Amino acid sequence: MSDNLSQLSFDNLVRRVRACTICQEALPHKPRPVIQISESARILVVGQAPGRRVHETGLPFNDPSGDRLRQWMGITRDTFYDEQKLAILPMGFCYPGTGKSGDLPPRPECAPAWREALLDRLPDIGLTLVIGQYAHAWHLANSRKSVTANVQHWREYWPGVLPMPHPSPRNNLWLRRNPWFESEVVPELQRRVARLLEPGPATSQLP
Repeated sequence: MSDNLSQLSFDNLVRRVRACTICQEALPHKPRPVIQISESARILVVGQAPGRRVHETGLPFNDPSGDRLRQWMGITRDTFYDEQKLAILPMGFCYPGTGKSGDLPPRPECAPAWREALLDRLPDIGLTLVIGQYAHAWHLANSRKSVTANVQHWREYWPGVLPMPHPSPRNNLWLRRNPWFESEVVPELQRRVARLLEPGPATSQLP
C-alpha cells in the first residue's frame, strides 16, 4: 500500500480492507474479505483463511470448525459474533480455493498489507487465540517446528496468547491423540474468556 495506513480513521481502514483486491488474480472467486473487528474488542481470534461456506455467507467461522471453536470458548453464537467483544482476523481475509487435500494456504499478500495496521487499532485485546500453523508462524515469538509443539508449550504464552490446533473436523485424529488439550487447556480457556467478557471497563490488563 502506497499511503500510510496509520493516518486513516478506523472506519476508513476497515472499508479499505473490505474492498481489497490485491490478490484477485490468484483467487478462484471474486475477492470477499471476511473479517470482524471493533476497537472495543477484548478477544482476538486468528484463523487461517475463510473456507467456501464462509466465503458464501460472509460470516467468519460459520461452519463446523466454528461450532467447535465456540464450544471450546464456552460462548454462544450471539456472543461470538458480537464485534464489540470479539475480533476475528484470519491470516488471509479471502477464500483461497481448494487443493488436493483441503483448502489452500492463506494468500501471502494479505498479512503484510493489512495486519499490523489492524492490530494497532485493537488496544483492549486481553486474549489472542492463534489457530493453525500460519497464524502460529506470524503471532508466536518463539514458534516451534509444529503446531503440536506450540500447543504443548501453551503456558509460555498464557494468559495473553493461546496457541491452538485448528478446530476443523479434519483434526479429530489429532484431538484423539492429544486428549490433554480438551481436558486441560479448554477449561482454562473458558475461564479466561468468561472473565474478559464480564461487563465493565476494558480488562486487557487482567492477569
